[in-house]
Amino acid sequence: MSARPTFTRRRVIAAGAAAAASAAVLSPSSATAATGRRPAPGAKPTIVLVHGGYADSSCWNGVIQELQSKGYTTIAGSNPLRGIPTDAPYIGSLLDSISGPVVLVAHSMGGTVITNAAAGKNNVKALVYIAAFVPDVGETQGELINKFPGSEVLPVSVPVPYTKPDGTTGTDLYLSKDGQAAFAADVSTATFRLLQATQRPFDADSFTYPTQAAAWRTIPSWGLVAGRDKAIPPAAERWMYSRANFRKVVEVPTSSHVAMISHPKTTARLIEDAARATG
Repeated sequence: MSARPTFTRRRVIAAGAAAAASAAVLSPSSATAATGRRPAPGAKPTIVLVHGGYADSSCWNGVIQELQSKGYTTIAGSNPLRGIPTDAPYIGSLLDSISGPVVLVAHSMGGTVITNAAAGKNNVKALVYIAAFVPDVGETQGELINKFPGSEVLPVSVPVPYTKPDGTTGTDLYLSKDGQAAFAADVSTATFRLLQATQRPFDADSFTYPTQAAAWRTIPSWGLVAGRDKAIPPAAERWMYSRANFRKVVEVPTSSHVAMISHPKTTARLIEDAARATG
């Protein structure tokens, strides 16, 4: 095993480029959230999917197709990617708009968002983490991604300055066109090019905000380990899932970081497991 990476702000920010996953919009089947109608007794839970950085809602398309074919209402919730103080309340407001039980799913840094957003939400019956961060109170994503060696996104992260509403300068991180091996090695080149072209960046400071709540302490949780993840190291995923005492962990040995794209059926089955177990 190689030596652990040095924990520095530069490495936190750039290695933080690892945290990825997909942006999102309300799907056509999200009428429950849009109208506030109560589901019929015994109805299946609404599945809410939350992305991380470097993508958009299309990364959930394969999973959504699988879930909708089984009769699940699905919503791919848009994550602002500005850090916990913005992202968690935003996703929390989406959860508040849904009548009936919810299974809340996240990929990559979306895991940090749902860990904070789901706290105190009585309608969230299960959490599902797909190659995702599972922080405890006080932890940052920067600390977790550096806990084990193996993240290779540092050289393929592109910092781009932007002006914040208060006039200060922030830094957005983008995945470069050379990022496939580190991020999505097991999808086609054409699929990666589309993902990279339509990505949403995340604020580099996202990796410095400490977690304020740990919803997994009170909400049953499930997890998927991407065995060839070069964004969040698989060892980190296993360690976080074990610490949180997940009810079930599935490992996909050949999966890159974007398991929901390359293994949508396996991802959907895990989400169904959580939905059935908490129904």
